[in-house]
Amino acid sequence: MSFKIAVMGLGNIGRFAVETLEKMPDGECIGVVRRPESLGRNAISLRNVPDFGSIQDLISAQGRPDAVLVCAPSREVPGQAEELLRAGLCTVDSFDIHARMTEVVDRLGSAALEGKAVAITAAGWDPGSDSVLRALFEAMVPSGVTFTNFGRGRSMGHSVAARAIPGVADATSITIPLGGGRHSRLVYVVPEEGACMDKIRAAIAADAYFASDPLEVREVTAAELPFVADASHGVLLERVGASGLTSNQHLNFDMRINNPALTAQILVSCARAAVRLREKEAFGSYTMIDIPPVLMLPGERMSNVARLV
Repeated sequence: MSFKIAVMGLGNIGRFAVETLEKMPDGECIGVVRRPESLGRNAISLRNVPDFGSIQDLISAQGRPDAVLVCAPSREVPGQAEELLRAGLCTVDSFDIHARMTEVVDRLGSAALEGKAVAITAAGWDPGSDSVLRALFEAMVPSGVTFTNFGRGRSMGHSVAARAIPGVADATSITIPLGGGRHSRLVYVVPEEGACMDKIRAAIAADAYFASDPLEVREVTAAELPFVADASHGVLLERVGASGLTSNQHLNFDMRINNPALTAQILVSCARAAVRLREKEAFGSYTMIDIPPVLMLPGERMSNVARLV
């Protein structure tokens, strides 16, 4: 079966999503939805995919997509996904605000049931694939503690939050692991002309993305920013504890990745799962820990069972 996928937004993740869909063996990108004033720009990023000013314009020209990848800043995701779901369109997003997760799952679940659609939210690598590994680690070692150590690398969510601060022309936030699941944030800021860096520092420190971690904000020029805005990132997951009555079980998972490229790949794989869940009329909202991994893979179930099990 071939899936038709639409991409909403052509930022960091959206651009990689368009690339990733080129390699999807059982699907295609039928269009990108973006701001009307941006139509026709960034032809290289569009990769010969048509762009539209609204989802309605895309549907009129290309037909209904089987799923929409919502590639928007996290704070905008729930509203955009909810509207699409109520219209009967399946959505996949990489919403990453951990503290709001249950609220968003419930909100999107109501909209999905109303539209008889499927939402997969928090489909990035953390939250997302790391969430699956944390769940599996707990199943393997029920008594214990898990440490999630991010970085060193660029956090897209934190960078978007920093760029939204008044007076910031551009910014990149680097996550630095301190061990034991603790992190510090190093934010490089290009201020707008005449902006007060002290006010910018105070606003960043007060933002929910940064309020819980040690923070350093450094002023840089627009010419300097590309040299510190590395897209690499990574994570080290560690769990130590007991399986049954046996202690000293130690589990590790380590990866170093290009952040937006991996996020885009997970979105595309979860789009496949969303369409398959809808085919079963399993309407509602899901996170990755709710979904059998086999639904994310191309090919038939039993072929993948034979190959992977």
